[in-house]
Amino acid sequence: MTRDALEHHQIPLYFVAVLLAAIVGLMAPILAHALGSLVTPAIAVLMYAMFLQIPFLDLRDGLGNKRFLAALLLANFILVPLLVAGLTRGLEERPALLVGALLVLLTPCIDYVVVFTHLGKGDSRLMLAATPLLLLLQLALLPVYLGFMLGAQVEVVVTVGPFVEAFVWLIVVPMVLAVLTTSLARRSSVINAWNSAWAWLPVPAMATVLFVVIGSQVTSVVRDIGLLLPVIPVYLGFIVLAPLAGMLTAWMFRLPALTARAVTFSASTRNSLVVLPLALALPEDVRGLAATAVILQTLLELVAELIYIRLIPALVWPARL
Repeated sequence: MTRDALEHHQIPLYFVAVLLAAIVGLMAPILAHALGSLVTPAIAVLMYAMFLQIPFLDLRDGLGNKRFLAALLLANFILVPLLVAGLTRGLEERPALLVGALLVLLTPCIDYVVVFTHLGKGDSRLMLAATPLLLLLQLALLPVYLGFMLGAQVEVVVTVGPFVEAFVWLIVVPMVLAVLTTSLARRSSVINAWNSAWAWLPVPAMATVLFVVIGSQVTSVVRDIGLLLPVIPVYLGFIVLAPLAGMLTAWMFRLPALTARAVTFSASTRNSLVVLPLALALPEDVRGLAATAVILQTLLELVAELIYIRLIPALVWPARL
């Protein structure tokens, strides 16, 4: 099988991974628990594989693209919070679900959004260049958003540590290793062969991430599904409306297709895996259900992304690249 054939059949491969993960998670709980320890390493491997495909010397051009950055920030920090505020109004009497939903929906993804942008024929180079800015702004604005949307219902303590730790292990370390690999590949035939071999791995690595995340978390979601029912329409509404917010912003700034798709993926993809430690650090009376609400969003989003990578390229300016 060629690399082109592998990428062409990636959607069926991902759906198989999701199905197998659900079966393993429900039928083999001991194995599912063990998979939880593999989530961060699996994402790190995926990011390394993706970073090897990106020309890092051109990254500084990304932050010079003012229209892209303006659209990205407008979508993620104005339109999406307004959307989230509207969608979560029905959860005001369920503080655990409300805080879990707000934590995950108000924070734009800083890691695997790069992968999905690439798979969805968007500009992953620009998306990668913007991740540090997205991280800093969400750290600064998340407490503000929570203060407005939660009011006096729940006292939430948001710490910087889990965000920084996730950024280091899921972005910085794989990126540095990828840059070193690329630099050394110019001088060593062995490392160049290593580099070429990793070019095959983004699709298998993504399938692995889907497997370990869903396999390790599906049991807790099934266990609490009755309590989680009120938040499901919120997440489904976000899945449908957030891409439209991204597309609207891209249209307003007259972005070209590749850049517009990057904004659309960013508006649609949330920091679900990264904010899970924040949910687990909440007060005991809301911690368990809030964390499960975050996990549920992870599962729904990963499935939605499999649709996005086919649908967004077809809808976001397909006639003009």
